[in-house]
Amino acid sequence: MAYTRIDVAKARELIDKSHAAVIDVRDPASYEAGHIPGAEAVNDSNVQAFVQAADRSRPLIVCCYHGNMSQGAADYFHQHGFAETYSLDGGYEAWQAAAVGDAPPEG
Repeated sequence: MAYTRIDVAKARELIDKSHAAVIDVRDPASYEAGHIPGAEAVNDSNVQAFVQAADRSRPLIVCCYHGNMSQGAADYFHQHGFAETYSLDGGYEAWQAAAVGDAPPEG
């Protein structure tokens, strides 16, 4: 396995400390409905352009719905020269759940 599975806390750490890039491989409508701040939508229509233009030395976090499809995508990007690739366990659903958990209590 050429990529690493990470949880939301590790993803946030990589984004904050290592300036990791985040890509979202869900369908365009899901991406538009909500995504990790700063995430770039990558799909079949723009994946080649993304691979050609990206800084492959920068850590790359791949996000999908629940963390399944992102595993194959993370492996794909590793095979295309990305030095550090990560799959977000739980995907955007886990990210959203963690964000709700971080919200200050109401009242």
